[in-house]
Amino acid sequence: MASLPDAMIQFHCLKMTKRMASSRTGRTAASPRFGASPSNRSLERGIEVLRAFRPGSEWLGNGELAERTGLSRATVSRLAQTLAGAGYLEHDPQLRMYRLGPPVLSLAHAMYTGSSVLQAATPLMRAVAAKLRINVGLAAPDREEMVYLESIRYNRKVSLRSVVSGQRIPMELTSLGRAYLAVAPEAKREELLRCFEARRAEDWPALQHEIAAATESVRSNGYCVASWQPEVVALATPLVIENKRIYCLNFSVATRESASSVIAELKDPLLRLAGEVRAAIAARQP
Repeated sequence: MASLPDAMIQFHCLKMTKRMASSRTGRTAASPRFGASPSNRSLERGIEVLRAFRPGSEWLGNGELAERTGLSRATVSRLAQTLAGAGYLEHDPQLRMYRLGPPVLSLAHAMYTGSSVLQAATPLMRAVAAKLRINVGLAAPDREEMVYLESIRYNRKVSLRSVVSGQRIPMELTSLGRAYLAVAPEAKREELLRCFEARRAEDWPALQHEIAAATESVRSNGYCVASWQPEVVALATPLVIENKRIYCLNFSVATRESASSVIAELKDPLLRLAGEVRAAIAARQP
């Protein structure tokens, strides 16, 4: 399993999720997750085609879309044509390939500007990032990854890595993802852990221990720490708000200092910011 491309591993995890959902509900494995009607199934498959596009893959043909989604080429062709007709994909007849269309960006902008969570959190995050000269991020889970909703960068040293809103990171390796796993519903957490075990194979025993330690740290201290990239230390804490929706807030720095010194400096400001964000969000509730 470890030798499979990431896209195929993601498809395996998606199929695993569907099988477990069907076993809990009594539906067959072929049933759609969000309902039994053909229209819902078509919608789900169309969303899978849109999900196939990631940074670094501007143009995709039917074959690549089929491989990334696990759908047949005929189904992909039909769905891609429909999405192109609606403007969500652009088609190049010479290349015989597709790329995302402008309305996709419009949807992202509508989400970003209309989010009460971001409206409350972003000014507070920006003030702390500027004061402490650190990176501050807010992310939410999406399947087996975390998606940055906001990322404010104030690196103390030059870094080649730039994180922007909309960027995805692996859940199992990062402080943000591990903070989420610590508070995720038990059934969801177990489902994700099985997916990570399939994806990480030989590395899983050590990784499982790290995730367990992070979970205990969140429950005992309110935060967890990870350093999945060289000379970068990150702390994260979960935010459970708005009808049990889970977000995660993190601080990170590119530094040669020890992790213990970074933790000592940043743990209290992180938890304080989390409290301020919760209060600001609550103040916006009707």
